[in-house]
Amino acid sequence: MDTLFYAFAVLVFAAVSLLIEGAYLWWSSSRGGQAARVARRLRLMTPGAAAHEHQISILKQRRLAGSVAADRMLRRMPLALRLDHLLQQSGLRWLLSHLIGMILTGLFLGWIVVRVCDIPVAPAMLIVVGFGMVPMLMVVRLRGERMRKLEEQLPEVADFLARALRAGHSLTNVLHMLGAEMPEPIASEFRFTHEEIHYGLSMHDALHSLATRVPLTDLRYMVIAILIQRESGGNLADILSSIGCIIRARLKLIAQVRVLSAEGRLSAWVLGLLPFIVIVVMTLTNRRYISVLWTDPAGIQILWYGAGMMLVGVLWLRRLVRIKV
Repeated sequence: MDTLFYAFAVLVFAAVSLLIEGAYLWWSSSRGGQAARVARRLRLMTPGAAAHEHQISILKQRRLAGSVAADRMLRRMPLALRLDHLLQQSGLRWLLSHLIGMILTGLFLGWIVVRVCDIPVAPAMLIVVGFGMVPMLMVVRLRGERMRKLEEQLPEVADFLARALRAGHSLTNVLHMLGAEMPEPIASEFRFTHEEIHYGLSMHDALHSLATRVPLTDLRYMVIAILIQRESGGNLADILSSIGCIIRARLKLIAQVRVLSAEGRLSAWVLGLLPFIVIVVMTLTNRRYISVLWTDPAGIQILWYGAGMMLVGVLWLRRLVRIKV
């Protein structure tokens, strides 16, 4: 009886051991790390899937904040992504969290100024918002200057592309040469495009990314010409030479328009800044006289009407002097 019991116990132990080992082998072959690596290699060998896999695993994603939690939180906000896109176009190497911190610092400084000077509520709100908008205005100004420099460099880029293609270089090699030999800021954009292609992104997607980062109409014409030529063929060098001549003619016309509209733009600046300068000067020289504007209800109403009319006038002058070519 004891022998039969011991034999039964050994058989049960062996069955349980084999069952556990079989379950482990099944899990490791279907769900384990080795199975995941094999499945990934099979996906890479599938036509059309390799480029997408490289794009996910190799291309670096831009950080919005220093910490992982803040980065994830900002990525859920559409406005944050737009601000980060604006930062990229301005050429600044800030994180979006740095810009937000500077805006909050400006709002805090504006609140301190309002508290120290004992300014009424309506002007105080404008002052606080103005202090907070200073970093954003700086970013917008830097973006505008960078876009103008890029636009001025585009004719040289078109001629460089045409000459290099006539010399027999491939388009990928030409992009590398542009990133190495052209001056900034256009060199960094083409260098980044070449790196995207080098790390697995297709030429089509890399050029579309370039047109998205640099929202210039002339550059989009160049990108469209290159993509059409890659699909349907044609003499790309002659097309780029023609585009370079068109860009030069358009820039020349824009320069003439700026000269002719310089007086109107100067008038807009003078008329827009003169009331504020007069208020500051009179506040420093005779505060009791000018303080009626924000201590008396009628004065406050006059300030609001004046601010509204000034805003309409400045926007109207801006519309008149901004001529699209």
